[in-house]
Amino acid sequence: MTAQTPVPELWRSLAPLLPDGFEAAARTGPRWWWAGPLDVEGLGLGALQALATAVSAYASSSGRRDRVGFASDGAAASFASFAHLRVNGDPVRGFAPLSGFRRSADGWVRLHANYPHHERALLAALNISRPEEVDAEVRRRTSADVEEAVTEHGGLAAAVRTPEQWAGSEPGRAVRQEPWLRLELEAAEPASLPSGRGGILAGLRVLDLTRVIAGPSGSRILGSLGADVLRVDPPAFPELEDQYVDTGFSKRSTVADFGDPDAYRRLRTLLERADVVLTAYRSKALSRFGLDAATLRADHPGLAVVSLDAWGDRGGWAGRRGFDSIVQAAAGISHLYGGTGEDGQWRPGALPVQVLDYATGLGMSAAAVALVAARARGLSGSAHLSLARTALELMGFPGPPAGTEPVVLEPVLRSCRSDYGDLIYVPPPLLINGAQLEYRWPPPRYGSAALFWNGSDRVD
Repeated sequence: MTAQTPVPELWRSLAPLLPDGFEAAARTGPRWWWAGPLDVEGLGLGALQALATAVSAYASSSGRRDRVGFASDGAAASFASFAHLRVNGDPVRGFAPLSGFRRSADGWVRLHANYPHHERALLAALNISRPEEVDAEVRRRTSADVEEAVTEHGGLAAAVRTPEQWAGSEPGRAVRQEPWLRLELEAAEPASLPSGRGGILAGLRVLDLTRVIAGPSGSRILGSLGADVLRVDPPAFPELEDQYVDTGFSKRSTVADFGDPDAYRRLRTLLERADVVLTAYRSKALSRFGLDAATLRADHPGLAVVSLDAWGDRGGWAGRRGFDSIVQAAAGISHLYGGTGEDGQWRPGALPVQVLDYATGLGMSAAAVALVAARARGLSGSAHLSLARTALELMGFPGPPAGTEPVVLEPVLRSCRSDYGDLIYVPPPLLINGAQLEYRWPPPRYGSAALFWNGSDRVD
């Protein structure tokens, strides 16, 4: 396949924010390489093109003439950055032992127990005390029973559905009513863009209230482009170290309990000078601190707010916990990737990479950049994305043409020293004026930053 083979035009979701006639960022390299049942490549490339196009529009609005593009080899590596990461020569841990598919009394269910509190919730939901009892207990129950019990206890589980079952369900129908990227815009006084010393986004202040993979994987690219990205995590639920290292490049990290009056006061001070807020916590937790999109926009009209959730913010599953692998199972993707296991029986499968996470994270960052750039033309607003809607987008694309064979792409890798040891990692998947974009610094020690903006990067 040639570089001219088009990718899904996800960048058009940003059309209301882009100047009239603005063209999509250019791509080089093969169109397909995994060549599986679904166009995973198209989803990832389309989301990356949306971000590259938004960055290009931002540069243009700032009076810069930077060419922003991307290549398939860098993109493919970035969608598997966790798998490529090495710390002191060792691969990082993937899914925990209790995470994965389990056979139930009437089918299959997908569990997620990477975080300790989710493992505890899983065991409590099944009324067992030891991890080795999980398989037998799940086999005694239906998939729906496991899904419901674990969810009610604050854990994560999903029955493996067919695409048709998901499409006919209430949450599946609710997601279908949404666009991939929903914009809510209003007219505002035209404003100059942030300025600073450094990359295209120098001077931009991004408050990163996201966790796991989707949001943090997108915001690390904003940091590599010069933005001051400050990630804030709650002390009660620390991020998994390997996951943090993979997504912690080019940003600062702090830990804060917003229930503490002093920390909350500093948060409000941060918001007064922020340009972007990225959120991926459930709506109730955000609303408690006035961090939901509506309240943030009312309090700070010029702020660009981009929110992410698992199942959409409308419908019966709004506010429900979910991760990429759980959404794959519920939405029918795991069924499409199923096949014969070692025992000769059918079992569900998974996408080659967690592209729902990475594509949604790219969409978040694309929306953030485009929203800020649109300030110059008198537009302001917020954006919303969900993993389930990204899954629906993927399942709606035509698959690779018949006869398309997998292609091995040599990953683009870098190495550096860090507080966590010697790292081998994937650089950001963008090309600026034909050159590979690089991270500005390795992941700093988790929680090492203060709850303040970095004043040295911005010219006010």
